[in-house]
Amino acid sequence: MDLRSLRYFTVVAQELNITRAAEKLNMSQPPLSNQLKALEEELGVTLLIRGKRHLQLTEAGNLLLRRATQILELADKTKQELADMKDGLSGTISIGMVEGRAPFLVSRWIAGFREEFPRIQFSLWNGSSDDVLDRLYRGLVDIAVIAAPYDTEHLEGFQVGREPWVAIIPASHPLAKAEGKQVSLSSLVGEPLIVPSRKSRVDAIHKWFREVGAEPNIICEMSNYLDAVALSERGVGISIFPQTTYTPNALLATKVITNSERQVEYVLVHSKELLPSPLINEFLNFVHDSIEEDSRKPLHVLFPEYEYVPPENTKFL
Repeated sequence: MDLRSLRYFTVVAQELNITRAAEKLNMSQPPLSNQLKALEEELGVTLLIRGKRHLQLTEAGNLLLRRATQILELADKTKQELADMKDGLSGTISIGMVEGRAPFLVSRWIAGFREEFPRIQFSLWNGSSDDVLDRLYRGLVDIAVIAAPYDTEHLEGFQVGREPWVAIIPASHPLAKAEGKQVSLSSLVGEPLIVPSRKSRVDAIHKWFREVGAEPNIICEMSNYLDAVALSERGVGISIFPQTTYTPNALLATKVITNSERQVEYVLVHSKELLPSPLINEFLNFVHDSIEEDSRKPLHVLFPEYEYVPPENTKFL
């Protein structure tokens, strides 16, 4: 099972038509069919069911398609890294990141790093913490910015940011119309809530509400911040998410949750088992230096006046 056979198979699996796949691969149909048959014989399974007009993937075929895609991505990434090593500090840094403040943190680092090393390119991938960590463990991203907690046994990490938890409230709701930019946790008791889908986060939100003697009325769990915003815009419920960067929205009111305040911690992590390349080490050192430099600046320089910065001693959620 070589890389060429896997590339042929993935194209056929995507097209589900031998003729179209052969055209895409710039080869004739018979050799491609022979390659697929040889792959099935080697693996001892049926990968495709041949119909009169199109093909259909078997269960084994679907599994191989997922694995082959991962293998080919990693092979291409490795080939590029080896080629980049010939030219000194150049190449591509792959970064996975969660929503919220992470993209804005990463954008600052990229802008600063490229001033020193303009030949460096970046590949960014966005998803939930669990999805980002999955790509990190599989070697598809070099480093990742996620929301704590994380697996300290297998990952090395350090804090890069923090922000409060907020309630994203439909504009028509009484809590949205009330004066002030804050809302108490107890006022959210009984309200239909939309929360992040990460299991550790859901458990933490339950414990949080127990501090005010209640259980949260969770009606929906979402991995995507923008999807949660869309539901709140429609009046489906109140979303509880990290503050992220302020974006005006006439359909919503965003208020910091107080009277049992919490904050989220963002961490930059990489694998302990894989030694970072010289390029990744240079980038990590740059981020360390940037954070140290920021620590000496007043908060009003780092954060716009409309963003709430939680006190240092605020508990993490």
